[in-house]
Amino acid sequence: MFEESNPLNSYLEDTTDEENSLLKKVNRETYLKETMPHMLSGHYQGRVLSMISKMVHPRLALEIGTFTGYATLCLAEGLEDEGVLHSIDINEEQQERVQSYFDESPYASQIKYHIGDAAEVIPSIEGTFDLVFIDADKKRNLYYFNTLIDRVRSGGIILVDNVLWKGKVFDENPDKQTQQVIELNQTLAEDKRVEKLILPIRDGLFVLRKKQC
Repeated sequence: MFEESNPLNSYLEDTTDEENSLLKKVNRETYLKETMPHMLSGHYQGRVLSMISKMVHPRLALEIGTFTGYATLCLAEGLEDEGVLHSIDINEEQQERVQSYFDESPYASQIKYHIGDAAEVIPSIEGTFDLVFIDADKKRNLYYFNTLIDRVRSGGIILVDNVLWKGKVFDENPDKQTQQVIELNQTLAEDKRVEKLILPIRDGLFVLRKKQC
């Protein structure tokens, strides 16, 4: 919990399905080549994302914040046969390596990888989303939610990562960034358009299900 290595995390990983060889490769190379490898979803959260995606079985999915593509590959596991996952990231430096991971996967034709500002890319993607995963710059999380809620189908799922913010949401005097996370959580908790709960895995995953219209 809160991204720390502890016996609980080890036990959870030991009792869930193994990472496939490609995910192990992405995990290993992320820790070798990236300055902030902890941003990777990792084994257990990856299996959670895969399970949710398989339950939703999305025809159209969106990920905001690709990083090195680990979560992208996990989310792609649940796509319909003709389903598409759009993943957006701002970092051009990782593009070639991350695209190579996607090309190596069984989902190469189903993952559409965009480099750019998500606020500019999202309007260019047509359709109604079945599943959305928000894992990007935290100060814009509420903007992304408000932008996308009307584009998610009834019964569709929105996931927001890092909502426990390494436990800082419990601080008596939170810093500005932590306060933004707290305000996001309060706003989502009060939103009547969605059913919601936080899964206290890693850094906290908010699961929101859009109510039937």
